Amino acid sequence: MSAPFHFIQGQVPLLISMPHVGTQIPPDVLAKMNPVAEYKADTDWHLPLLYNMREALGASLIHAEYSRYLIDLNRPSDDMNLYPGQDTTGLCPVDTFAKEALYRPGQNPDANEIQRRVQTYWQPYHQQLQAELQRLRDLHGIAILWDAHSIASQVPRFFEGRLPDLNFGTADQKSCDSGLQAALAQVMVQHGAPYTHVFNGRFKGGHITRHYGQPANQLHAVQLEMSQCVYMDENHPFAYREDLAAQIQPLLNRLLQTCITWATAQPRN
Repeated sequence: MSAPFHFIQGQVPLLISMPHVGTQIPPDVLAKMNPVAEYKADTDWHLPLLYNMREALGASLIHAEYSRYLIDLNRPSDDMNLYPGQDTTGLCPVDTFAKEALYRPGQNPDANEIQRRVQTYWQPYHQQLQAELQRLRDLHGIAILWDAHSIASQVPRFFEGRLPDLNFGTADQKSCDSGLQAALAQVMVQHGAPYTHVFNGRFKGGHITRHYGQPANQLHAVQLEMSQCVYMDENHPFAYREDLAAQIQPLLNRLLQTCITWATAQPRN
């Protein structure tokens, strides 16, 4: 088995997490799945390429190697619903966003298989994520987690109509200091055009944002769920669009730099 995640250590108080970019599915699991699983349509495609400014900024990076169809790293390990009363996919999804069955009849993962996946894939990712946040906070007195996501701009299962281009989630301002959210909001007001955006709309942040965002402990977390139409083709084969990406990358760079600047300006305890 290959490593369940890819990790690069940076020098500034910012860690970028990409829990849904993985595309690998072990052959024994794929054999139990329907052909639709091979398309991996619900992947957060191309984010490591889109965030190509990470290296120049000096930020740390962790991203998944395995598909969210195997296990969703942005769900709690007990599979508690993060949006009570709303339709969501689970820790080990059994259907796609389009409600297509992922597994052949009688092949859905049972409780033992789910726990095996938690131990093999979920725990290593979160252990590394937590360790790096701790290292950054020890080094800088503060750490910011940027949880990077993308999704098709229209997914009727989860929301009506078209999503805004940039969907920021801070767990209703519980996962980061209000000053950080205000700084990011100011960037969008001054430099965000022509992109639309919202804070804490349909996406308020998943498990990673809510669990690791602890402002009182100088750990701040922000999720950005980006509509894929702003940088790629949303239909198979989900091609990366360099022409579109080049237009939004300066804004992404400014948002990430704002996180770093804000963090370094905070007094150390």
